[in-house]
Amino acid sequence: MNKYELALVVSAKLEDEARDAVVEKAKSYITRYNGVITEVEEWGKKKLAYEIQKMHEGFYYFIQFEADSQCPAEIERHVRIMDNVLRYLVVKKEA
Repeated sequence: MNKYELALVVSAKLEDEARDAVVEKAKSYITRYNGVITEVEEWGKKKLAYEIQKMHEGFYYFIQFEADSQCPAEIERHVRIMDNVLRYLVVKKEA
């Protein structure tokens, strides 16, 4: 099992419940492909480096998980088409 981190930038226009639902859906994709979530960090609302979809702010989440090597591609495939996710990135963490 490799260690990965999923970085999500979620739209700041969402209410708390809707934003939590987006993060839970991303977490469900991790567990669906046999990943084990180890930590979830919420950084809160931050100013974006540049405008994305006419928005200047977004909520940042970092989800650490362990999974096999096929899991990140499957997660990206699903997160790519999720509504209200402005940006995402899955990176492999060093051991």
